[in-house]
Amino acid sequence: MVWIGGVMDFLATYVHDWDPVIWSITDAIKLRWYGLSYVLGFVAGYFILKSLSRRNLWVVKEEKVGDLLTWVAIFGVFLGGRLGYVLFYMIPEDGIGPILEDPLKIVAVWDGGMASHGGILGIMTVTLIWAIRTKVSWAALGDGFCIVAPLGVFFGRVANFINGELYGRKTSEESWWAVKFPKALYEEADDEKFEAALREAAVVDPQVMGSVFADCTSGGQFVRPPLAVMDQVVLPTARENPEVLQALGHHIPARHPSQLYEGILEGLVIFVGLYLLRVKVPRLWNGVITGLFFLTYAGFRILVENVREPDHELAVGGLTKGQFYSLFMIVVGVGFLVYAWKTRRVVGEEEKMA
Repeated sequence: MVWIGGVMDFLATYVHDWDPVIWSITDAIKLRWYGLSYVLGFVAGYFILKSLSRRNLWVVKEEKVGDLLTWVAIFGVFLGGRLGYVLFYMIPEDGIGPILEDPLKIVAVWDGGMASHGGILGIMTVTLIWAIRTKVSWAALGDGFCIVAPLGVFFGRVANFINGELYGRKTSEESWWAVKFPKALYEEADDEKFEAALREAAVVDPQVMGSVFADCTSGGQFVRPPLAVMDQVVLPTARENPEVLQALGHHIPARHPSQLYEGILEGLVIFVGLYLLRVKVPRLWNGVITGLFFLTYAGFRILVENVREPDHELAVGGLTKGQFYSLFMIVVGVGFLVYAWKTRRVVGEEEKMA
């Protein structure tokens, strides 16, 4: 069991060094883990939904799965997720001024910023329109998407971890699961700690980090570098030079890798549970899976938010924004379960028209 202790010792001192870029074609065109996560989510969802349709466990015809998934991807996930971020996070935090100055910020997903709650609302809207147009049960339609949606959540949260973003709250460095995220140095706004980290990094790398530190202290007083310097110089240098990474790590607090908690709980656990329920109980009432998805997702999100670094100024009534919006998901989930119990309809009792 010595190797287990060694692995835990390694993880307890792990300083995040993943590069969010998989492959750079040009300075402007890059293949990122975040983009790949969406591709993997949609591909996995497509084949699973096709399989469910083929086995008469979903109301959409097999040949229509691709068309519907495309509409859901563009207008539900991407547009809904981005609008959700703008409305729920960007405007409350920065005001509407930046949007009025540059309306393209609304769709600027390449700058980061997607809200899972917004994506869920987007999917609900698109599927409702599709259900009305094709005259199929909205609840039955949603059951299929609620099975595969957690896979998208899983891949997306893994990408969040690789990007070193949306990390958790501080924890003990003795915790074997703890991770040190270099981005926290900049985002914590602790100039004293940031200065100490750059000073130590400058000692082990006088050429690059020494230049960065000199620029920050050229006026006799420490001034933190622009974000671009952090993203394009400091972090890449740390990934390539283990000594720089460890020098920075001495000043970075250990944190919960809450992205992985969310990926496992809100992603894999929910997917496995709902998929097995669908295939093991083929005559399950329409809407049960949708209701259970909303309830379990909300429950896990509320739970993990307790160890996820929150936007303190965005808290509502002592709850984080993620917890607050999840309360509405609980109401929706109960509503679908009540609908399922009252109607008691199952897939196969109506013709596949979608």
